[in-house]
Amino acid sequence: MRAQERLLEVIEPVVTGMGYELVGVEFDGRQRVLRVYIDRPTGITLDDCSRVSYQLSGALDVENPIPGRYQLEISSPGLDRPLLALSHYRRFAGELANFKFTRPIAGQRRLKARLMGVEGDCVLAQSGDTVLKIPYEAIEKARLAPDFANLSRKESRHGE
Repeated sequence: MRAQERLLEVIEPVVTGMGYELVGVEFDGRQRVLRVYIDRPTGITLDDCSRVSYQLSGALDVENPIPGRYQLEISSPGLDRPLLALSHYRRFAGELANFKFTRPIAGQRRLKARLMGVEGDCVLAQSGDTVLKIPYEAIEKARLAPDFANLSRKESRHGE
């Protein structure tokens, strides 16, 4: 079993059993940091992160999916949430995202583009007038790129 699958096997039942959505899991082997992103419709508080951390620490200690010492971080995905599964690209169609690729796509290793959805195992993203069909396996990292200028305008209108 792959290491990522083993981590998910341990983490997912704990997080979902507590009533949260497991957004994703990242393990940085160089810095020895396990990041677990959780969410729920009402948002995530520091208390939520603490509760999940406490429960997950116990499960991870018992199951020991990562040999040696590491740091556990529990976090909300934030406004610049990571896109860690094809379903995330579908869910956030219409939003801007920052991509980092494993190999050049359209001559670039990094790209900011609007998500257009998913087709098979490819992410559709619009850059300028061009819609790119990006193989999912070519995406090293991707995060939403919130438009803070428009966000602040929306918030000021809601406050009136």
